[in-house]
This record gives sequence, C-alpha cells and structure tokens, in this order.
Amino acid sequence: MPMQINPDEITSILKSRITGLDAESATLTEVGTVLSVSDGIARVHGLDNVMSLEMLSLPHDVVGLALNLESDNVGAVLFGDWEEISEGDIVKRTGELLDVPVGEELLGRIVDPLGRPLDGRGEIKTKSTRPAEFKAPGVVQRQPVKEPLQTGLKAIDSMIPIGRGQRELIIGDRQTGKTTIALDTIINNRDTGVVSVYVAIGQRMSAVVQLAETLREAGALERTIIVAAPADEAAPIKFLAPYAGCAMGEHFLYNGGHALCIYDDLTKHAYAYRQMSLLLRRPPGREAYPGDVFYLHSRLLERAVKLNDELGGGSLTALPIIETQLGDVSAYIPTNVISITDGQIFLEPQLFNSGVRPAINVGISVSRVGGNAQVTPMRRVAGRLKLELSQYRDLEAFAQFGSDLDADTQRILARGERLVASLNQGERAPLPVEDEVLSVLAATGGHLDRILVEKVPEFLAGMIDRARAQHQDLREKIAGGDWSDETQEAARKAIAEFADDFGYDLDEDGQPIDEDAPPPRAKQPKRDESDDAQDSDEEEREEEGAVA
Repeated sequence: MPMQINPDEITSILKSRITGLDAESATLTEVGTVLSVSDGIARVHGLDNVMSLEMLSLPHDVVGLALNLESDNVGAVLFGDWEEISEGDIVKRTGELLDVPVGEELLGRIVDPLGRPLDGRGEIKTKSTRPAEFKAPGVVQRQPVKEPLQTGLKAIDSMIPIGRGQRELIIGDRQTGKTTIALDTIINNRDTGVVSVYVAIGQRMSAVVQLAETLREAGALERTIIVAAPADEAAPIKFLAPYAGCAMGEHFLYNGGHALCIYDDLTKHAYAYRQMSLLLRRPPGREAYPGDVFYLHSRLLERAVKLNDELGGGSLTALPIIETQLGDVSAYIPTNVISITDGQIFLEPQLFNSGVRPAINVGISVSRVGGNAQVTPMRRVAGRLKLELSQYRDLEAFAQFGSDLDADTQRILARGERLVASLNQGERAPLPVEDEVLSVLAATGGHLDRILVEKVPEFLAGMIDRARAQHQDLREKIAGGDWSDETQEAARKAIAEFADDFGYDLDEDGQPIDEDAPPPRAKQPKRDESDDAQDSDEEEREEEGAVA
C-alpha cells in the first residue's frame, strides 16, 4: 500500500527546522573557480563582488590578491606554491584587504613580505596587523621636516642633509656604494630611538644574510627589521615587499615613534611590477611599463611623513634606492622617482674609481629640505663647503697644467683637494655630529691648507681623538646645538692648537718645507739698474786714473 504524504506534516517539519536555524551561525561565502593559471597569475570566474586588492583563499595554503577586475573574470596574483593550483580549483573570497603582521616582535628578524620568518629562528607571534596599502596623511596632518636624521657621513650631513619625515633618493650605477650609505645610516641611528626597516628587493639571499650579520656586529640588528624578497622569488612577492616594509614602519610612526624605511631597490620593484602587468595583459606603455607605474611609487613614498604634534609627532623617513645604467638619470624610472622625492644623492662611478668615498657628485645632488634639517653648528660651518667643492670640480680639468695656472686658481685647487680628502670616510665608520662639525670646520677654516693631502685623514683622526680626550665639554655643546661666539672661538682654538702640534708640511706660499735645508741667508737689498750704471761709470774713472 503506497505511503500517503500529508502536506500539513511536511509544512510543520519545515517550520520547525527553520525555527531551529541560528541565523548568526549561517555563513554565505562567494566562491569562484580557476579558469587558468600560469607564471603566478590566475584567472578566476564567479567572483562578481570581489574588491580590488582583496585577499583570496585557494587550496594548498596559496593566497591570491585580486588586481584585475574584468567583466567576466578576475586576474589575481598568487603567493605561495602556485604550481599546486590547477584549473577548476575553488577560490573563496575573504572579504579582507591585504594586511601584514606588524609590531616589535619583528625587530631583529628577517621576514618575507607576508611576515613569515626566513632566518630559521622560529615562528613570529605578532599581536597586530596593518594594511599593506594605506592612504598617505594629508597636508593638515603633517608638519614641516625640521628634525635632523644624522647619517654619520660628513659629505651628506654637511651638504645634503636628511630630516626625519623626508624622502631622499639614493641613485647611481651598480657597485657605487648605495647600500653602504643606507647601512651606515642604520648603524648611526641604532641608539637614537629610530626603528629601521630594510627592504631587499631582488637581491641574492646570501647578500641579505651577510647584511644582517654586518648589522649584528655593529649592534644595530636589534633595532632593524629586514624584509627580503629574494631574486628567485615570484614577481608578486617582490611587488609586495616595499608596501609590507612601509606598513611595518607605520606601526611605529602612528604610535608616536620614529622609523626609517630603506627600499633597496625600486628599480627591481618596477621590473617585477612590469612583469606582473604584462602577465595580467594590461596595456604596456613607455619601455613596456604599465601606465600606472608612476602611481606605483608615488603612493608608496607619500606615506613618508612627519606627523603633527596632535597625532603624536611620529615620523617615517624613506630612503629609496634607484640603480641607473651608465649614469643615465633621465631614464623613465629614475626621473619618476626624482620627481616624487625631496632630493637625491647621486653617486658617480668615476669618483668611486678615483677613491672618493662616498662617491657623491655634489653638482647634481640636492636636499630640498636644506638647512632646516641640520643642527645650527653644522649649518654655520658647512655654508661655503658645497660652493668651494663645486668650484673645485669645475676647475679640476685644469689641474694638469700645474704651474701655468694663476695663484687664485692654484689656491682653489689646493683647497678643493683637501676638502675632498676631509670628506672621505670609510664604510661602517659613521661619526657623531660634533666630530663632523669639527672636521668640516678644520677644512673650511683653512687649517688643512698647509698639510699634504695624503696626511689629511691622519690629521683629522688625531684631532678627533684629542677632542674626545680633552674637549668633551666642547663636543657636548656642539651636539646640543650651541654655536655661540664662545663655542666657535673654543672650537677654532682647539683645532689651531692641534695643527701647531701636528706640524705643517707647506709654507704660507704652499711650497714644501724642507726641515734639513740650511737656514736661509739674509736677503741683500735689491739693486736698481741706475745703481749698476753708476757703479760702472765709477769703475771706468778709476781705471783711467790708474793708467794716467
């Protein structure tokens, strides 16, 4: 006998089931499917409401980032083992934009852009995250850059000063010392309360480990976060690296602290973005870069800021690095970044090969913050330094003529040689600002003019050692910004006393002093031609008298 279906019973069962449902526990997830995957790029169908830069969840713990929102599919870049993803796999929306772990737990560690450790020292448990992409503060939220960020390098702190909250570009050919300047800046700020974030983009992992070891030996690693996107990583990881590093620095910025972000280098970052964009089939423009490659770097570097006091007064300083080809600063990416930043430090291979360290071309290097980012003593003593160096570089080509030059030109060339020698500085040897001021004052004040060029480093090292031993109070005044007449006089007197004890190699005319030479004879009065004629007449008369 067939079973009778009672509609009332079915209705009551459905009502009871619906009543028992917990609406809060029910989740609605929008899912899609992978249409194709290749070279770290996936085409996904079915995610109609996905947001730009939203994180996507894929099998095998692969994370996607939605970049291209097209009418019938979504183009996403993949982080992780994207080779495990195949056509037809399920893709889920997370509803969250890309964020990275931040906090003091990352200090002293080497991590990838997603915050995962790369140094083999165990898991990192952070308490908070920040979005990788973040809108830069507006004009009202900022204040002028006026607090110096000392690099410890005389050539930079005296002529191209960097302030907290500034964006200063370091640009030059490969192997000219760009990374060295960045490392010395990190080392010099290890005890100033500044947290450094070093972002290595497209470098060998062995070079990153060696860099970390250098910082550890200098005692600076414990205040540094290293974000590494090695050369063998996929383009999306390299693309994400500087934004992740900036977010880690912003954690300290918005908590009233001071951070320094170094992007080494943005040229490889642009290469990675170009690769991604071409794989996403975005229309290529100049040099095959996509049309928004300027926005790529501007939205990153604009996040460097000196916040106003109402927001805590924190700062985030950016030191982007750009690698040029044969010194061509007019190429696409270099001109883009030059126009975004507040100045540039240009390193020249010719100067590097001639032994100038750091190999800074003073002529086209500039800081658009200027003396506002210098302590008062440095601003006063370094005023003429850049002008005299520029004059020396202009006249340097004439130095081969030697004695054929007039006295003024020879004096400019001699002073310029000693200025260059005084600004030379070895790597990993940053100086405190008070020692920099004394060194620059010795050079610009003429105390090096009577010393051989090869003895200038020895002179400056000895002078600094004596100042540290005998003039500690003077150094403390200079470090505190005191440059009163009394302090100036004390500084000049200390330098002059050391110069007298050190001894001079040249006389006042710039000629070598020979200590073994006999003392000079007393000068005879100069005879006039009329005197010679008168003497000859007297001799003739005497001879005539003798004959008579």
